Parts: sequence; C-alpha cells; structure tokens
Amino acid sequence: MIKVLVAGFMGSMGQKTVQMVNKNNDFELVGAYNPGIDTVHLQGMGMDDRVKLFANLDDIDTDADVWIDFTVPGAAFDNAKFAIEHGIHPVIGTSGMTDDQVAQLSKLAEEKQVGGILAPNFGISAVLLMKFAKEAAKYMPGVEIIEMHHDDKLDAPSGTALATAKMIAEVRGKQDAPTTEETLKGVRGGDYDGIKIHSVRLPGYVAHEQVLFGSKGEALTIRQDSFDRGSFMSGVELAVPAAAKATQLIVGLENIM
Repeated sequence: MIKVLVAGFMGSMGQKTVQMVNKNNDFELVGAYNPGIDTVHLQGMGMDDRVKLFANLDDIDTDADVWIDFTVPGAAFDNAKFAIEHGIHPVIGTSGMTDDQVAQLSKLAEEKQVGGILAPNFGISAVLLMKFAKEAAKYMPGVEIIEMHHDDKLDAPSGTALATAKMIAEVRGKQDAPTTEETLKGVRGGDYDGIKIHSVRLPGYVAHEQVLFGSKGEALTIRQDSFDRGSFMSGVELAVPAAAKATQLIVGLENIM
C-alpha cells in the first residue's frame, strides 16, 4: 500500500487525483494540502478523519510515501523541495518550473536518495505525441507548435509544448526560424531554438497540442486532445509506484513508459 498526500486537492486536478487515489486499492490517501483552507470546517463536512488536512506547508506532518502536486507554478518548486527534504517522493504535475529549479530538485533528490517524477503532462496521448514528434523531427526539421488550453491556465507556453520543443531540438539541433517582418508584434509566437510556439487560451478548451512539420512538397501534423481532466489520471497512476521507489528525479513520463 502506497500512502499518498495530494497538494492542491481543492483544485480541479486535485479533486480528480483524490478520486483516483481513493479508487485504487494499492494507494491510500493519508494527507491533503491546500494553502489557506479552513481545515476544521472541511473535516467537519465529511472528509475522512483518517486523512490529515493541512493549510500551511510548515505544518505538514505525515507518513506519506508519495506527494502528488497539482498546485500553481509559484508554489510547486517549494512544495517539491519540502517533500524531498522530508523523505516524500514527489509526483509533480504542475508546469512552469524553470530549468534551474528542475536542476536544483534533481541535485537535492540525488543527495537525499529520494527520487520522484516531474512530468509536463500525464496524459498518455500527450506523451506519445512528444515521442512521435521527436522521431519525425529527424526527417522533417521544419516545425512549429500550437498549444491550446482553458483560459484559466496561468503559464504560457504550456509545459507540454516546451517539453515537446526541447525533445525536437535534441535531434534537429538549434536552427533559426524563418525571418518574418512582424507588422503585429508577437504574431509569430515564442521561440525555442528556432521552434515557434503559439499559445491559445480560450474557454471550452481543456488541453490540446498540434505539432506541424513542413518539408518540400509535404506536411505532417501530429495532434492530441485531452477533453477531460480525468484522462490525466492514467498517467498519474503509472507515476506513483515508479516515484515511490525512485532514487533520482525522473523528468518526463515517457521515461517510465
């Protein structure tokens, strides 16, 4: 039985995670954390008494094996650092961390021998898209990325789009994007090693990505769509047991698939 604490349990992804953990016979929910909550009121509203609720990071006292984090970009790094320092293996689904922050967590995980998993996306279709895009880039290096998310998403580009660009850059190298005179500043999107990334934020969307490849006389489009947040839970279920025995920080769900 793997004991789990869910950080950000009041959010949309947090609620899906709580439901997933409760349905899995191999997992046990022992803790839930959300800054600023009224723990007494929530406990009285029917929360299982066996689940400890926490409103402050420094107050967390738990025997959890795994810390699942679906919070916000500004909190995820400190949360993950706290977890590793307290012997809890993090599964981080919050995007927006910098490369330097990931490097710091990797070093800390190695020092403490408390590994975990950081994934920009836990959707199986999204992970497969990244793998397929990396393979396609070997033969079609002309590429742009369009990612589309709900209008409440705080970071842009999405962690998935940035991870896709990094995987593509690994095989095609750094190239300059075609020179274009922008009559409207920013219309060509962001630039990662010559790969243009375009972010769309609209109500009605959940999480979607297209990778467009162009070559002489032909084009290839790879697309994935996540229509429901529950679709990410299959990836989280894969990540929890892998994180529980990890001794280093694993970046990307594709590395355990």
